[in-house]
This record gives sequence, C-alpha cells and structure tokens, in this order.
Amino acid sequence: MTKSKNFNASRRTVLTAAGTATVAAALPPLGAALAQSAPAAAAKGPKLLEMPGKAKLVVLGDRPLVAETPAEMMDDAVTPTDKLFIRNNGQVPDAPADPKAWRVKIDGEVNTPLDLSVGELTSRFPSVTYQLLLECGGNGRSFFSPEARGNQWANGGAGCPQWTGVRLADVLKAAGLKASAVYTGHYGKDPTLAGETDKPSISRGMPIAKAMEEHTLIAFKLNGQDLPLIHGAPVRLVVPGWTGSLSTKWLTRIWVRDKEHDGPGMGGFSYRVTKKPIVPGSKGDEKDTAILEAMPVRSVITFPADGTRLAAGTKTLDLRGQAWSGDAEIRSVDVSTDYGATWKIAKVAPPANKFAWQRFTAAVDLPTSGYYEVWSKATDTKGATQPFAAGNWNPQGYGANPVSRIRVLVDA
Repeated sequence: MTKSKNFNASRRTVLTAAGTATVAAALPPLGAALAQSAPAAAAKGPKLLEMPGKAKLVVLGDRPLVAETPAEMMDDAVTPTDKLFIRNNGQVPDAPADPKAWRVKIDGEVNTPLDLSVGELTSRFPSVTYQLLLECGGNGRSFFSPEARGNQWANGGAGCPQWTGVRLADVLKAAGLKASAVYTGHYGKDPTLAGETDKPSISRGMPIAKAMEEHTLIAFKLNGQDLPLIHGAPVRLVVPGWTGSLSTKWLTRIWVRDKEHDGPGMGGFSYRVTKKPIVPGSKGDEKDTAILEAMPVRSVITFPADGTRLAAGTKTLDLRGQAWSGDAEIRSVDVSTDYGATWKIAKVAPPANKFAWQRFTAAVDLPTSGYYEVWSKATDTKGATQPFAAGNWNPQGYGANPVSRIRVLVDA
C-alpha cells in the first residue's frame, strides 16, 4: 500500500493548493461540477469565504450567503464547525442579547399551546446528542445538464457534525397533538433579503411522523459548543436525512397544522421533484411534482483531493470518503479506476447512530504512470445506488447524485 507520506504536501507527492490547481488545469474537467478546474477558471480560482470562525469554503452566492465545503474538507469523521457548509435564504438576524430568553412557540393543532424560552426548553426536556447528517436540498445541482436553477452545488452542501438539543417529539407531546395534526410549519427570525421582518424568508414543514422521529431535534449546541449565529443560534431545527430547508435556523415557531403546510418554499417547483421523467431543460408542470423529503444516496471521495499529483512509482492509492442516504444506511461502496468497467468493494464503517454518514476506505491499484479517474458509488439498504450521470432532471435541480469522481496523475 501507499504510505501516508505519499500524500503529504511535498513537491514529490501531493502538491500544495497552488500546485494542485495547476495540475487540475492541465487535466480535462469532469463536467459542470468541476468547471472551476478548467484553465481559465483555475487561474482565477473560486471565490473563497472570509469569515471569522469559518474555513475557506467555496462561496456560491453572496445574497443570500451560500458556501459549500470542498470535498477534501469533508474528510473528518465528525464535521468541524468551521467546515460546515452555509445555506441562508434571507439575511442573518441580530444575535440575541440573552440567548436563554429567546422564545419558541408551539401552536396550532395542539391541546396546550406552548411559548417556551430556550432556558425552559433546556431545563424542562432531556437533552440528547447525535451525529446527524445535514444536507442542502440542492446538493449536487451542478451535475445536471442542462443547468438547473439555483446555487450550483457540487457535493459540498452536506456535513455531519454532532448536534445537542431536545427531541422535537418530546416538545410536541407536551403540547398534546390533536388527532387533526398532520403536518408542521416552521418559522425563523431571519429577515427577508429586502430586510422585511414581518414575513418569513422561507417557511417549510414536514409530516408529523418525521417531526416525531426521535432524531429530529430542536438543537442549541453544535459540536459541544453553543450554536454560532451563522448556523442558527440560539436554537434551530435539525431534521436529519431530509432536505436541509426543513432544519429552520433562528427558530421562533412551529405551527402544527391539519393539512400540508403552504408557506414560502412549499409551492411551485421549490423543494419538489417531478413524479415522472421530463425532458431535461423543459419547463415542467408544477402539478406533476412531489415534495422532496429524504435525500438520495451519495458517496464523496474526500482523500486524496481532485487533481492530486503522485510520485513516480506509486502503485497503490489509499482512498477515503463519506457515504450516506436519507432515511437508509449504506450497504456497500464500490470504487473503480477504469471508468466503471470493473469495481472493487470498499470497506464501510457503521454509522455512529442513525442518520450519521459512514466512512469508506479502499486501496486501489495504479499499474502504470499516467492519468486516472477514481470513481465511487454507494448503494443503500433499500437497494438504491448512485447512477453514472445525474438523472431525473427537474427545473430546480434536486436529487442529482452521480458517482463521485476525482482525477490523479502519476508522474512518469
């Protein structure tokens, strides 16, 4: 096997960030998601986030702020707070003077409406800590062809940190759900992009069954520390495995409803996928869509980085990556160095708990010097597997999860 020293930042092995970009520029791009590796873009480089307490994420949008995690930064078993992606829909609200005084209402189809401070939430209900996958609904959007509307995520709109909070189910039980309760509607304090504070920038909801799932949390800590403001302080929802738009930041209200929620972000093509395949690039029919819920199966090669240059004589490449799948666990991950002609089974670790991603590792042979593409594909316990190309095109670009690919060059 290749020793770890073959992947350090020396000139003989893995190049520095600048050197890797040069190598990537000399290699053909893998598609839209790697367009930044094309020669012109490589010289300019992607816009990187400059924010205290955050790593240099790739900025996909400034208004609202959207920033994704490069694949090589997704290599940690537990996502560090500084490397967790950012997805906003409106502006970031002001930090509260007293976080414990922040209030969350539970009303609607309940017997006893609640209006609880954060202090009351944390003292009245038991706290739990889980490692939970959070993923933007549009993760993978850039893999679609033609381009779909929205931020052009590669695979970096996902992370799996530790969250501490109270179970939403416990809070709803305390409120006493009526028999008529079928759906939730979520509200946060983030102003709209126009600065309006009297209407929500987004308000999505979920079936009561998901709200009552024990891993759905009202969270107040991230990786053991108080939530940072950018990630929803002082409290937010964490709805693992399902589209991240349900995990409302700066949470102020959960409206229990007797019908499907109809707030901003629930209509049109927003967070909806087509019920039957449509011609890529076509307009589509809003009436022929279903709400996006569980996210699709995905694997991401996190080590080595795309564009890595390896020393002459390297015969074996040690791979690492993460895999996950909505409501399911990962059954297997396979890797290939010959464009999918043959596959090798990777070793997949069990999840830390339900809804946590799973680490995969493999050693692949590189018989000669030259250019290689290394692919990974995951299969979940429900039998779903990653396709070779993003399928089921939809106007807003949800559900793109093709095989993960990196490029390496072995010196002659």
